Amino acid sequence: MSDDIETVSVELGEESYSVLIGENLIENAAQYVQSFVKNTQKIAVIASSPVAKLYGESLQKGLAPLHISISFIEIPDGESSKSFAMLEEISRKVLQAELSRNDLLIALGGGVAGDLIGFAAAIYKRGIKFIQIPTTLLAQVDSSVGGKTGINTSEGKNLIGAFHQPSLVLADTTVLNSLPKRDMLSGYAEVIKYALLGDADFFEWLDRNAQFLISGAVEPRIYAIKRSVEMKAGIVSRDELEQGERMLLNLGHTFGHAFEAFFGYSGTLFHGEAVALGIMCAFEYSHKIGLCSAQDVERVKAHFEKIGLPIHPKQFGITTQDLSKLMQLMGQDKKVSTAGWTFILCDKIGTAKIVKGVDPKDIGVFLGEYL
Repeated sequence: MSDDIETVSVELGEESYSVLIGENLIENAAQYVQSFVKNTQKIAVIASSPVAKLYGESLQKGLAPLHISISFIEIPDGESSKSFAMLEEISRKVLQAELSRNDLLIALGGGVAGDLIGFAAAIYKRGIKFIQIPTTLLAQVDSSVGGKTGINTSEGKNLIGAFHQPSLVLADTTVLNSLPKRDMLSGYAEVIKYALLGDADFFEWLDRNAQFLISGAVEPRIYAIKRSVEMKAGIVSRDELEQGERMLLNLGHTFGHAFEAFFGYSGTLFHGEAVALGIMCAFEYSHKIGLCSAQDVERVKAHFEKIGLPIHPKQFGITTQDLSKLMQLMGQDKKVSTAGWTFILCDKIGTAKIVKGVDPKDIGVFLGEYL
């Protein structure tokens, strides 16, 4: 393995795996995948259509030295693909390709592809191994790591799914060069999330270097991805099934998922943009109830504005008239219980906490004022 490839281990006993981070991993995929295909006769690569056009041929060439039958299955791009209908279609196509439980699925694409294909892998013949090749910054730093898979419904995001860990994650940083800036910024929202919830020094580094990693500098990109994955891997290793500490990774997500669902996952609001809005809400609410200083709220806001992330729902036309709909959507979130709502809030930049039993009425008052 090349010396310039960074490796982060996700320690989960027998389900442990590595996340490889570096350049040109797709075109050299065989050398990284070979240890996982000893009894494999077939590989099915499932990719969104735009990603298949960009990287399908490179991946096919990269896997060719394995001398294993490879089939490609394309899915439509976008969050709307995370549906029961698409899950059924993928499952049928993999069945028609006659993959056995010893064979391999490869998820090539962003977070949508990874979540959907990971769920298909979890239920196909009661579980088949799969490898993640994430092609967006958001997927490389977040959704490809940790084994959360799932689909969306009209009731909310990722409410149907399973925990199913990949066998390997290949985070090829060269693919990020083809991403539009808006997609890079969407992914960056998850990077800054890690700094805000658990590493103040990382926040300071990002405040100095974020514009370089967004604009294409290789070393800052690799470092930011590695540090994000290290933080997630550590938390997942200690709390795989989200019974405690792993809930910290939802900083901004309870608010953010409601904003995203409000637009019906239509692409009007990208996931990372929704997370950025949610993080701002979490910091504003933390300040409102006396957890963090106004200075920290302003530092986060100033950083988002400097980088180009949204800072307020009104930028997308959400107003107080939409409050009841947002409250309804938040009430369907996975972190809701009869004892009240659970939010991830911050004492300060770099220190987050799980706050359970939050009264929905308090959130309604806060959001009403904030909007």
